[in-house]
Amino acid sequence: MKRYILTGITFSFIVLGCNSNEGSTDNGKQLADAYCGSCHVVPSPDLLDKYSWQTYMLPRMGVFLGIVEHDSLIDVLLEDGPGRDIVKQTGVFPEKPVLSNEEWEAIKQYYLANAPEKSIAPPAKTISRGLKQFEVVIPSYKLSPPSVTYVKFNTDNTIYIGDANSQSLNVLSNDLKLIQAAKVKEGAVWAEEFPEELLLTVMGSFSPTDMNSGFILSLPKVPNRQPFKVIDSLQRPVHSAYADLDGDKQMDIVTCEFAKWTGKLAWWHNNGDGSFTKNILRNKPGAIKAYIKDLNDDNKQDIIALFGQGDEGIYIYYNEGNGKFREEAALRFPPSNGSSFFKLYDFNGDGYDDIIYTAGDNADFKPILKHYHGIYVYLNDGQNHFKQSFFYHLNGAYAAIPADYDKDGDIDIAAISFFPDYAHQPEESFVYLQNDGKNNFTASTIDDPTLGRWIVMDVADYDKDGDEDIILGSLAFEVIPDNGLVNKWVNGGIPCIVLKNTAKK
Repeated sequence: MKRYILTGITFSFIVLGCNSNEGSTDNGKQLADAYCGSCHVVPSPDLLDKYSWQTYMLPRMGVFLGIVEHDSLIDVLLEDGPGRDIVKQTGVFPEKPVLSNEEWEAIKQYYLANAPEKSIAPPAKTISRGLKQFEVVIPSYKLSPPSVTYVKFNTDNTIYIGDANSQSLNVLSNDLKLIQAAKVKEGAVWAEEFPEELLLTVMGSFSPTDMNSGFILSLPKVPNRQPFKVIDSLQRPVHSAYADLDGDKQMDIVTCEFAKWTGKLAWWHNNGDGSFTKNILRNKPGAIKAYIKDLNDDNKQDIIALFGQGDEGIYIYYNEGNGKFREEAALRFPPSNGSSFFKLYDFNGDGYDDIIYTAGDNADFKPILKHYHGIYVYLNDGQNHFKQSFFYHLNGAYAAIPADYDKDGDIDIAAISFFPDYAHQPEESFVYLQNDGKNNFTASTIDDPTLGRWIVMDVADYDKDGDEDIILGSLAFEVIPDNGLVNKWVNGGIPCIVLKNTAKK
């Protein structure tokens, strides 16, 4: 989730340990640029309405600048238990103010004076019900409440379903019947197949936490071997990637520890004896997903990763050899974006990886509709500089996967929203954007888009008939205001649906 993104759950606009030494100024905007801009993209006042700034964001921003307007705020932001101790040890919350009261009041007045009374209305759009090209298949297998954290089509025609509530990794057959269920603790969120083992990333806690209860688990495929933890004590890991990063013929690991306030992106050197040594690439929370790929054609494996949680953006880590990496910001986003997903994909056929990205995590406070939530495409100029070429507004967008779904030679997009506008347009929960060949897209969805609350998805030719099928995983999360959907999801117990593509028939 921000996800989590699970892509995780993002806490927007928090100034994570900003300790700027910029000189005092009476201008609120200049102060915001100095103090907030030292940690992340400076948010524009119009990104939230005045009520949200005044009630939620500004009081919490103050805490991260050492100004506590209400004693209870610390307890709101800090969890109980080991996670609380970890945060306190890192000094995320300054014990003393890092700016004067006058400077803080100037920042507050800048935001309150320039924020709109109501949030900017998202653009209207049409999403028709009924997918002519896809058959909806509902499994007989039920989970109540469904709390799916992972779905994956496998090459052997099975399906993986990770579920937080049952703390399990479930294996479904090609006709969606349960074959096997393994107890793996809370939050199976990513699986990587190897000839002799399955490496499973487990969050340890679905809820936001700094506690280091996550791990990577080896599930053997060969006889007489027991499961074991390859890496332990991770802070809410939500993704991992695997490759030889230092040229020693050993498989290294990249971990995305989303955490809450103190996570990190790290690569783990394989010591060759079953142990790994941790090397921190970015010591900030919110790592959502990472790809390992040679991005500059120097025959070394680089890393590109998406971050939410404050300093949102997509960062490249160029491999300079000898275990050293150089960080470069490819794209940066304001902390209200709620970054949730990204994928590398060559959209224009020029041989360079472009980026499809979604912004939509909206779970931090009372959710408001945001006109900048949706699906973005950024084209690569060949030097890993990216420019936006496409935007489709989708409230609460959580993932978007491009493919030629209708087999007509152009790129379509399938997308999910975990925070759609249920009151006015529940069709947003799943959207199929069909390309007419000129990059004009027609939006449609399934007959009943509220069958589940879709949080994860996967795409593959599941039935081996030559076209791409889609699986959606559901998590029964509260809806504000309550409209009865949570009861529908809990009582129905539908963990996933498969959208079987009939384009080749």
